[in-house]
Amino acid sequence: MTPTVPTVLVLDADPPPRLGRLTGRARIVHTDAAGLAARLPAADALLVWDFTSHAVRRAWPGEGPRPRWVHTASAGVDHLMCPELAASDTVVTNARGIFDQPVAEYVAALVLALAKDLPGTLGHQRERTWRHREARRVAGTRACVVGSGPIGRAVVRTLKALGVTTALVGRVPRTGIHGPGDLDRLMSRADWVIAAAPLTEQTYRMFDAHRFGVMQPSASFINVGRGQLVDEDALVTALARRWIAAAALDVFATEPLPADSPLWRVPNLLVSPHMSGDTVGWRDELGVQFVELYERWAAGRSLVNVVDKKRGYVPGH
Repeated sequence: MTPTVPTVLVLDADPPPRLGRLTGRARIVHTDAAGLAARLPAADALLVWDFTSHAVRRAWPGEGPRPRWVHTASAGVDHLMCPELAASDTVVTNARGIFDQPVAEYVAALVLALAKDLPGTLGHQRERTWRHREARRVAGTRACVVGSGPIGRAVVRTLKALGVTTALVGRVPRTGIHGPGDLDRLMSRADWVIAAAPLTEQTYRMFDAHRFGVMQPSASFINVGRGQLVDEDALVTALARRWIAAAALDVFATEPLPADSPLWRVPNLLVSPHMSGDTVGWRDELGVQFVELYERWAAGRSLVNVVDKKRGYVPGH
């Protein structure tokens, strides 16, 4: 009798993952969002390759068995978590470790771009205008990094290399990490406020009119975490009224950003399409990571990157 191999259901995105190393070791079944609910009961494991989809959240509460393991090809898990999944015995893992340094480099690029007014330089070049200005020094400035996970820590390391004094804020205070009670004070002193936190009930719209109001008029805000960390209307107001100098957003409450969003038109805002962690070859890295996790799971070994489903992130940071 041929041994039964586990069934891995893949919630697809284009291009699909490369899982050739699992040939003969797993039965790979691909589905789109519409077919997910019908196929979940027959799956032993679920790979959420389309990490922009909310299909898992909608399909999970249905009838029948559910996969014993769910892996999402993203750092955040807010797109798939629902009460039924959180209460289940299913193990959830994420792509922790893939995006840390790329996101940190992107943040450093944004800090440098804003300090040196590279958007202004490009604009003047398009207009063929020779306009000399004075740029800001980055070394010696202060940054408040919100989110003490691997991405936040990588941002701190990278900014320190530029001579930026950094303060890291996490869910609870501990050695080297400030707690939420220090956030307003740290933001009021910072030249750069950088959001790199996971989306949870506690972090939803944590950057609101009050928080932008405590920032210095010369300070800039950068979000590479989740769009829902920010009250976007409050940010538009803060920029329009010059409560803060500038902002850069790589993530948004609605993605793609609608063409009629005021964020496209507000002054001194850099908009990028959720690309801060996406470097050349990133999909291949995600595929390799899943295969390595699958090998551990199939062998009965403990998984890494296990998400605390109640908290919404991998604990230990």
